[in-house]
Amino acid sequence: MSRPEQLISVLKKHREEFHPVAPFNAAKDKACLLDFTSANNEINEEMLKDTGRFIRYINGKLGKAGARYGIGGYAELRKLYSVSKIFDAEKAGEEPRRLHLGVDIWGKPHTAVMAPLSGIVHSFAFNDRFGDYGATIILSHRLDDLSFYTLYGHLGLNSIKNLYGGERIGKGDVFAEFGIPAENGHWPPHLHFQIIIDLEGKEGDYPGVCKYSEKEKYLNNCPDPDEILQMMKYAS
Repeated sequence: MSRPEQLISVLKKHREEFHPVAPFNAAKDKACLLDFTSANNEINEEMLKDTGRFIRYINGKLGKAGARYGIGGYAELRKLYSVSKIFDAEKAGEEPRRLHLGVDIWGKPHTAVMAPLSGIVHSFAFNDRFGDYGATIILSHRLDDLSFYTLYGHLGLNSIKNLYGGERIGKGDVFAEFGIPAENGHWPPHLHFQIIIDLEGKEGDYPGVCKYSEKEKYLNNCPDPDEILQMMKYAS
């Protein structure tokens, strides 16, 4: 069994034990699916470059659905990344990055972010470019003798203010919050949540978007975050 298969098996085994990453009561809260593929004709480049307008679009979707959160995006081929140069190819004519490797939870700024299982702060950073993660935290975990990481992007700066590497974070601890645009890479408030097997030596950052041609490599290294989140079953 490969390492990705092993991890998925362990996550499935413990799936009922994980703490919610964001406050969510399935008995009363709703989540709606948000689509950022080319099939969504409601979004365009002008909207995406205007953060205020993009926020109004997200809030309108949540309001119409009566949803606390918008959610989705794993392995989604997204057109929205064309608005930021950080996803462009290094050389003209080469393939840009467009395939999303995490799950996004869109909601209100300052929404609490909680650890789904106990872990240790591996690293953190303020990736402050338009379209980037903004404030970012990576936790390391060990479960049934398997090690892996979870990445939390688009956080508020207060989330990393007094943090230190090696700090222990308990299951269910509130350790971060959704950031505002000035802190989160200039996006509408949301959390990018990603599982990573091998950080490849990176600290405070790891690609959340890859080239489509590298899909197999990155999806193997970044399994479906809903194995931990367990939220997609509530989304419609």
